[in-house]
Amino acid sequence: MATKQKINIINRRAGFNFFISDEVEAGLQLSGTEVKAIREGKANLSDSFCYFKNEELWIKNLHISPYEHGSYANHEPKRERKLLLHRHQLTKLQSKLKEKGVTIIPISIQDNERGLIKIRIGIAKGKKLFDKRETLKKAEAKREMGRAMKKFN
Repeated sequence: MATKQKINIINRRAGFNFFISDEVEAGLQLSGTEVKAIREGKANLSDSFCYFKNEELWIKNLHISPYEHGSYANHEPKRERKLLLHRHQLTKLQSKLKEKGVTIIPISIQDNERGLIKIRIGIAKGKKLFDKRETLKKAEAKREMGRAMKKFN
């Protein structure tokens, strides 16, 4: 029996552009071809964000490429998708969203031990230009230390 491939699609821009304070794991309301496309790794989180509409949390600009073996019932790539959370999680997110400069962004899409597709969302505050430069300096220093450690081994 073949081992199942783990899904792990990451929003790499999230850590660079935002300070992420809180993370929540949510379900994602998907159609059949969307699930198959995500299992192939054909999703892009880079420009997506979450917002509230009628006391529900929705994600916008999440691009899931059409499933190549799909038929006429293939999905629309950039449609709005509903996030599935408990009511207490939704109220907590809504209260934190009232602060100035705070938004909710997706961090990653992954599957859990039961094979369900979950999305990690985070409460984020935008970084200024000098904060981004500092992040780049830290990443460069970490790379340099990794290279130095590799020379000793």
